[in-house]
Amino acid sequence: MRERKLLVVIPARGGSKGIPGKNIKPLAGRPLLAYAIDCARAVTSDADICISTDDPAIRATAEAEGLAVPFLRPDALAADTSGTYEVLLHALDHYAARGNAYDDLLLLQPTSPLRQPAQVAEAVKTYWEQLPEMLVSVRESAANPYYNLFEETTGGYLQKSKESNFVRRQDCPPVYEYNGAIYVISVAALRKQPLHQLKKVVKYVMDDRSSVDLDTPDDWAYVEFLISH
Repeated sequence: MRERKLLVVIPARGGSKGIPGKNIKPLAGRPLLAYAIDCARAVTSDADICISTDDPAIRATAEAEGLAVPFLRPDALAADTSGTYEVLLHALDHYAARGNAYDDLLLLQPTSPLRQPAQVAEAVKTYWEQLPEMLVSVRESAANPYYNLFEETTGGYLQKSKESNFVRRQDCPPVYEYNGAIYVISVAALRKQPLHQLKKVVKYVMDDRSSVDLDTPDDWAYVEFLISH
């Protein structure tokens, strides 16, 4: 049986608003993008790592890390409303047009700088052992629909999202939330439907620290604090 081919896609748009210029902003002395590149290199060679960006400055940053950037993303895929699904298909089509077909795709968003290369390698290994449509990284959620999540009834009263008689949260079934750090996806499944419609999805559990996602300046300050300590 031949070895499966994996393409790593790191989407890095130039027009960030929550944290301006975040993808090339220095974090503990390195551009944010570099942390995702480190993780990508833990599972494949540079030839199979794609920085999908519309920004020449981001391209230059990747090249300073020794990674060639094969294209600049078209404007139609660089707007605030551009979807990840279309960006991934664009990257796959770019390589397919050059005779490079991939079985699986690893999506690494730069906004998870505390994600570790060893975690990415373990997640890919787990995916290849099970071959679902997608493996996604999660963390266990402190909010639990059996215990402390409520919905409002038509009468205006709160009721538990899932009916239960649990009196301690630790007795409830665990529930998980996506942390945005790692997605390993079947290319065949991805070409049929976007990520949110995939059904055969398995989890890769990460701890709270490595699950931190950068969205606001406060998030950035928190990650700098964690790194410094």
